[in-house]
Amino acid sequence: MKKLLTIVMCLVVALTTAQTKIKRADKFYKGYSFSEAAKLYDEALADKPNPGAETLMKAGDSHYNIGQKREALKYYQMLYDIQGSTMPQDYFIKYTESIKASLDYAKADKVTREYLSAKGDNSLMAKYALQKKQMDSLAKEKPLYTIKTLDVNSNKSDFGTAFYGQKIVYASAKDTTKYDQKLYNWNQQPFLDLYVAERNVNDGTLLNVQPFLSDAMTKYHDATAAFSPDLKTVYYTRNIVKNNKKLVNDKTGTNQFKIVRGTVSEDGKLGKLEDMQFNDNAYSTGHPAVSNDGKWLFFASDMPGGQGGSDIYVAEIDAAGTVGPAKNLGPMVNTPGEEMFPFLSNGMLYFASDGHFGWGGLDIYESKMTGAMNFSEPRNLGAPINSNKDDFALIVDPTDKFGYFSSNREMGKGDDDIYYFTKAPVPCDELISGKVTNAKSKLPIGEATVSVTDMMDTPITSATTDANGDYVVTVPCGKKYKIAATKANHSREEKQLEIGKKNGNQTKDVNFELTNYDDLITKKGDVEKITVNPIYFEYDKWNITALAEVELDKVVFAMTKFPNLKIKIESHTDSRGKDAYNMKLSDNRAKSTRDYIISKGIDASRIESAIGYGESRLTNRCKNGVKCSEAEHLANRRSDFIVIDK
Repeated sequence: MKKLLTIVMCLVVALTTAQTKIKRADKFYKGYSFSEAAKLYDEALADKPNPGAETLMKAGDSHYNIGQKREALKYYQMLYDIQGSTMPQDYFIKYTESIKASLDYAKADKVTREYLSAKGDNSLMAKYALQKKQMDSLAKEKPLYTIKTLDVNSNKSDFGTAFYGQKIVYASAKDTTKYDQKLYNWNQQPFLDLYVAERNVNDGTLLNVQPFLSDAMTKYHDATAAFSPDLKTVYYTRNIVKNNKKLVNDKTGTNQFKIVRGTVSEDGKLGKLEDMQFNDNAYSTGHPAVSNDGKWLFFASDMPGGQGGSDIYVAEIDAAGTVGPAKNLGPMVNTPGEEMFPFLSNGMLYFASDGHFGWGGLDIYESKMTGAMNFSEPRNLGAPINSNKDDFALIVDPTDKFGYFSSNREMGKGDDDIYYFTKAPVPCDELISGKVTNAKSKLPIGEATVSVTDMMDTPITSATTDANGDYVVTVPCGKKYKIAATKANHSREEKQLEIGKKNGNQTKDVNFELTNYDDLITKKGDVEKITVNPIYFEYDKWNITALAEVELDKVVFAMTKFPNLKIKIESHTDSRGKDAYNMKLSDNRAKSTRDYIISKGIDASRIESAIGYGESRLTNRCKNGVKCSEAEHLANRRSDFIVIDK
């Protein structure tokens, strides 16, 4: 009995100790001291079986918020085991992001499908399937981006670059002289300040780093700047403070962030700051970005009425510089997760999100602006821009060739780091499709080759027609091509086509009709002749008549369609008339037909001979003195175009 009481007492003490630690952890959590909270939750939950959902959320969040997603996974997994498909969507996103942080993409995909299926939201399932398909396709493509880390990074947070003419402005917590001052509870680092650096235009490195607007910085966070096109106005994010010294908290005791704006003088001094009209002590606004034309201010906020978490908003800037009301970009861009760090360049919106399907953590996406602030389905930029860590704050120059982004991936110096990237031109390919058929029968020709070359005859690509005679080829955009269709024993047909500059566009019905050699030839034993009807000449003449042209054009057609074809011409008469006369007349007619064929562009070297044989090679009994019908004499009056080489 004594032993049992001892065990019970130990259990009570352990549970009491665990409960005390949870209360202390909750206090640190409420004060955003997530590092301290995470340690205490770990200690408490090691001794406390079956913790409640709220405690699991806080324990997971404490690790998640300081970048320890693998450690957070343990608590989110326990939460998912309890709640299943009833798990709040924002926590389900954190759960799957933590799984991806452990590189278990198969499990992340499996639980996502289970969760969405249980929810029964068809539109959400379709969107997930679409984005996963795009990601799978992206993983097979050659990356457009080449990245490198920068020496300017410290072992503290360095992130959030902005173009400032030929310079770069960014935020950093690297000022270690502030360690004797109050540190940021969230990560126990100095508060962020703005810095400006010169940019090496050749390799993107940053040098000669100096504090930016140092006289205007507060004791707290000053970060993520953006500039008007003339560089005379700066927008940036700071804590809500009073007199630049004292934090102003909301009703729950939470200090929020806001966007401020001021003019920058030529000597680098900041004028009087003004708040944006959409700022409020009850929520945060931040991460400003100004469009190239200076007419739109994009930013992130967790203000009420959004899709959930932090969303991307936009506000119009009129000609007088007045900033209008905020408009949420809607569910195409925003999700129940976190969307932040917007940047607009040449009509393309770049932003970071953990709510769209990605590699894990925050990923960077692009979405094309169409019309009045409508946006296309976001596309993940893929590796190496994105990783299984947080990747965010991408900016790109107007030429779309280089830029910067931030990431807390493991290859950096510590915490958030700035990376420089160069971007290769986006591949632009168009499709050409059509059908190959027989010129005579109009039936499809399978296994024909359709080849594409440039105008200098350099091979580009080729395809083989299917049983229906259909083909499709892919060619680079914006060029002029020669397209030819061929098949053994058939003619070669060629067309020229100029392709546009719209990726994925298809030029249809580029069709070809091939002539089969056998359709033009009459075979008798080993002798092949071009098939023509009898060629009629006027009495005692050898000039080419209109009726003769029709038949001779068949010879020209055959020799044009088959450029290697060589012939000899033989002309014959019937036995009526004198032998010598018939010999001379037939020879004149043979040479007349030869001259006509040459006049149509056939090279003379392709006609070996043109000889008249008179009545010396009759095809029947109708020689001199034999009475024959007109039809029998007609059989002897003939012109033969005999193939000697093909």
